Amino acid sequence: MFRLNRLLNSIFLAGLLCLLLACSNQDASNNDKKSVGTFKRDANVITFVTINSPNTYYINSDKEFSGLEYDLAVAFSAYLGNKKQIEFIVVDSIQKVIEALKTNQADIAAADLTVTKARQKVIDFSTPYHTVQQQVIYNKDVTSNPAKQIKRLVGKKIVVPASSSFVERLKTYKKKNPQLKWLALEAAHSENILEKVADGQIEYTIADDHLVSVLKNFNPNLNVAFPFGQPEHIAWGFAKGHKPELLRQANAFFNQIKKDGTLRNLIDRYHGNSKRLKPLDINTFLARRHTRLPPYIKLFKEAQEITGIDWRMLAALSYQESHWDTFNTSPTNVRGLMMLTEATSDRMGVSNRLDPAQSIPAGAKYLNLMINTVPSRIPEPDRTYMALAAYNIGYAHVEDARVLAQRLGLNPNSWVDVKKALLKLNDPEYYTSAKYGYCQCAQPIIYVESIRSYYNILSRFEPAHDSIDMNPYKIASND
Repeated sequence: MFRLNRLLNSIFLAGLLCLLLACSNQDASNNDKKSVGTFKRDANVITFVTINSPNTYYINSDKEFSGLEYDLAVAFSAYLGNKKQIEFIVVDSIQKVIEALKTNQADIAAADLTVTKARQKVIDFSTPYHTVQQQVIYNKDVTSNPAKQIKRLVGKKIVVPASSSFVERLKTYKKKNPQLKWLALEAAHSENILEKVADGQIEYTIADDHLVSVLKNFNPNLNVAFPFGQPEHIAWGFAKGHKPELLRQANAFFNQIKKDGTLRNLIDRYHGNSKRLKPLDINTFLARRHTRLPPYIKLFKEAQEITGIDWRMLAALSYQESHWDTFNTSPTNVRGLMMLTEATSDRMGVSNRLDPAQSIPAGAKYLNLMINTVPSRIPEPDRTYMALAAYNIGYAHVEDARVLAQRLGLNPNSWVDVKKALLKLNDPEYYTSAKYGYCQCAQPIIYVESIRSYYNILSRFEPAHDSIDMNPYKIASND
């Protein structure tokens, strides 16, 4: 994980930054009259304009800056040798994002911005870094016979963000379906509207698949009616013809992080696990968060104080292992909330695996041991992901996968690449030369990605343990 602390002082809190857009309430015609040089800013600071969403920029429950666009901005600063500080302006619509570029309030739009023909007329785009598919979304608890094609959207209540790429595509389809209508909401973006669909306030919306897959983990009643048009590209935006050197640097940056795997790692960090759980899994988990989890929260927090591992990560691990059933026992006699083997129990000094007061701290200590076994040069969160896999299948197979990843020209310190190698350890072509041989290693991948999803859900609904100032993943180490 990129180390962010060195840049936090240069970034304003999202709520305060909105005040910087003094003209945000002016109409578009007034803003269009302003020249690019209207606002003068510090030449040593790169100002990004964005919106708050899980895909872009937000302050998470641990009061840390997060989001794919945020991490990309931090990486861009590092690519430039930290010669430039970065700051963020947060606005509430894509229209205001583009206005901030045109009036020189921002240098770069990092706002999950789709490249469209209409936008290319008014702003420049960097090399695209992600591909998305627009989808028509509805609430499956409310709509029993959803539209399955565009012409069936005629007469339906469709709501989308104003000035969005969804509006552009709707206008295109309206030429063949003149009766197609929609409501374009000002000062709203997809996450707000998707939440209203989930609440039953809106019948249909259109949203990008990567955001939908994230929000479905919190709102399992959201469902995809059908893909809306062809896939599109996401890129950074720049004022038209204004800063060609900065655009050139951004293009070089994206080309580099595509080649060295950084971009792949970042996308996996935010979206690699988002499609793992099924709606039934999520609904069951959300219900058991209220019924089964509460008696054990204190124990999970105490385990955090012992190990430094976020209690919500420990709870997510426990749910994946036992569904928070303290009497859970597998056919191989793995038992308890943390599903400890007899050997692990003996190693951790546990006399009764069915006792949560023993099982939870023992499981936390064992995960801590796995994290400290993974080489410290591996950045977080990849180090924790590999440790979770080791909790499931043992570190030996994880190390085999790292060795194989390196042999295949992949990055042995990247979870997204180690996953690929793990999948090959059931193939004689590869496992016969592995030190520890055959491994049914699809299992630990599903295991880790499910825990990531459960952790993300808990992070959204459960506060961090305030007694320790820590990152979302395990930080304490014996290295």
